[in-house]
Amino acid sequence: MDAHSDPTALDKLRSRIQALRAKTIDNGCTEDEALSAAAKVAELLDRYDLSLTDVEIRAAACERRSFETYRKKRIPLDDCIGAIAKFCDCRVWREKNESGESRYVFFGLRADIEVAHYLTELVDTAVRTETGRFKTSREYQKFRHNERHLANSSFSLGMVASIADKLMAMKAERDHVGETTGRALVMVKASVVEAEFAKLDMNLKTSRGGRRMVSMTAYEAGGVAGASLAIHPGIGAGKSRN
Repeated sequence: MDAHSDPTALDKLRSRIQALRAKTIDNGCTEDEALSAAAKVAELLDRYDLSLTDVEIRAAACERRSFETYRKKRIPLDDCIGAIAKFCDCRVWREKNESGESRYVFFGLRADIEVAHYLTELVDTAVRTETGRFKTSREYQKFRHNERHLANSSFSLGMVASIADKLMAMKAERDHVGETTGRALVMVKASVVEAEFAKLDMNLKTSRGGRRMVSMTAYEAGGVAGASLAIHPGIGAGKSRN
């Protein structure tokens, strides 16, 4: 029995993601709204996983889902993409499209890559929203005109680093809750994804970017923006965009 044999559950998950997308990505969102949505979508994903048997998960096909950055250079989102992939139990790599622009490719079970793509949009939107807000702050006004580009990028880097830490903390708690239920779904999914990924025979290399120059004042402001978020994993408690 294929894990896609119950289209109703997957369609329901997609509908909820679309509803969250309309509230966050389409209208812009803050970090608080982004992480709150991440907690909610994690709850929905875990609930969907629990509707599947181990046999269905092992029989599921892995797919790819791409997120276009429309940029040729590194962007702050690079520092959070790995955490997003781990949060969603899938693999991710960066490649160039036909125009030479970077894109992220998520590989995993269908529901997981759907959520990973949504979360990437979500974090991207939150960073843009909060960077825009930072530009109107007193701290930003203290920077000289020729320092402001560095300040913007530093703020974004600090923020994505903080969000990545929070996503990993949330993931650890989700996994712990999963272990207490007696169903090691993470291990089952990981074995499926790794086996299917091995079949691709891809030669991926870990990218070591050059040292980045940052403004520590702006970087720390971005870190505060991310660290001030109240994250509620939503496990068992029903809590809850270029």
